[in-house]
Amino acid sequence: MHWADHTAQRLSQKNDSQVIASGITPSGEFHIGHLREILTAEMIHRACIDAGIKSEYIFIVDSMDPLRRVYDFLSDEYEKFIGFPLVNIPAPNPDGTPNYQGENYAIHFLNPFLEALKQIGVNPRVVMNHETYENGEFAEKIDLAIKNRRKIHETIEKISGRELPESWYPFNPIGSDGSMDGVTVTGYEKPYVFWTDKNGVNGKSDIRKAEGKMPWRVDWAAKWGVHRITCEPAGKDHGASGGSYDTGIPICRILGGEPPEKMVYEWIQLKGSGPMSSSSGNTIGPIEALNLVPPEILRYVIARTKIKKHIDFDTGPSLFETADEYERLVSNPPKNGDLNKKKKVARDTALGALRLSQVIRGQDATLSTAGVSFRHLAMLAQIKSNDADVWKSLNKSKHIEGEPNEVLRNRLLKMRNWINSRHFPEAARINIQEKITEENKNKINQKQMLFLTELYSKFDLIEWNEGEINEIIRTTTSEIELNPRDAYLALYLVILGSEYGPRIASIMNEVGKEVIVNIFSETL
Repeated sequence: MHWADHTAQRLSQKNDSQVIASGITPSGEFHIGHLREILTAEMIHRACIDAGIKSEYIFIVDSMDPLRRVYDFLSDEYEKFIGFPLVNIPAPNPDGTPNYQGENYAIHFLNPFLEALKQIGVNPRVVMNHETYENGEFAEKIDLAIKNRRKIHETIEKISGRELPESWYPFNPIGSDGSMDGVTVTGYEKPYVFWTDKNGVNGKSDIRKAEGKMPWRVDWAAKWGVHRITCEPAGKDHGASGGSYDTGIPICRILGGEPPEKMVYEWIQLKGSGPMSSSSGNTIGPIEALNLVPPEILRYVIARTKIKKHIDFDTGPSLFETADEYERLVSNPPKNGDLNKKKKVARDTALGALRLSQVIRGQDATLSTAGVSFRHLAMLAQIKSNDADVWKSLNKSKHIEGEPNEVLRNRLLKMRNWINSRHFPEAARINIQEKITEENKNKINQKQMLFLTELYSKFDLIEWNEGEINEIIRTTTSEIELNPRDAYLALYLVILGSEYGPRIASIMNEVGKEVIVNIFSETL
């Protein structure tokens, strides 16, 4: 059983209907590492619906979270906004200065991310946390938290091992200057929290309005109760022993709610660069990723991997393998039959991953396949600058019949974006040489040169297609008793100017006989 289906089955044993949640703090640009949590939650939600279980998926935006520091992409002017709720400060201009005439900070970073989610088939009910405060939905939880302040204080200290100051309070009021920093609570008389801020100003905050917020560990536990959340995956930082998940579970109960079962996922890492981090700049944004990677492939990366296993996201060489693995699975899904337990698990996992990879729930997976391997399309996209020439070539090779479908058109567009980006692997890059360089010519020995000469003499004897080109390369190599590796090395040096590359017979066929003949005539 796929991990999402297994989770859905387990959830149904505890609740008849589910509220699956994920959340995010819109403090800056998002990266695809955030998609692990969101797609994990969304896939569990889909699995529930597929199993006939009533389910809702909500996406909570922590718009009341304060600006914690001046990030690298912000100007020093944001120093005055530290401690302000993100929804209460202006969005940055491209130069990092505040744009007082535009949208708020939270919405500025949130909207592009929501657009990316739509592209990958994620359409949650969006909950803005500041609105939950404004609507008074947290008032009861805040009141209970204050009344049980000592109990929550002890719970956090005991489970997390952190020492909290005696003055710690489960509510952070907004001071007279708009910041929650440096505000000291002096008393509570429902519904008001009384305070003195760092400027010496005294005031009060109404817990029924967005005039302050609970600290993160209390706020998260309160959200579980308010929204009746039954499942919320969390990253291993929150899920570590003594982390906010462990403290949230008892706090949720203190606040009169029932916490979800703890569920922890591993992070997505950029291959060779470690975990993604907005603060370190080690990221790929979701919009950038979706410009390069088809959405069903991006979903497949998450769907095929168990949640407790980290994912190496690679927009370089392994993207070929991942995309072609997906295409093979669509074209030849595992069949039912007399299988042992291990093979049944592998089959069900693969079929579940394929089902959950579709952008539109329930869509036939064959509608999301291009029918052309990533490698072949990458080669054509580099050799043929005109899309019409790509379609002509694919018709000639019988990959398609007639006009390309919309999936293939989009795939070629993304392929061209990938080729022109910093992420495209150099080993797959094709630069057809007009003439071999002296440096590369010196790398070709006498026997390799004989091979090239013999091969050149046979060009007029064959029909120019990949199969026949492959055959004369093989027979010529055999005739002069040359190591096949040395033969291909010579061809790569002559045609591409490198020692490796995609399948050379395919390249020779697509470039055309005339071009290849000219290259050889300049070499020999």
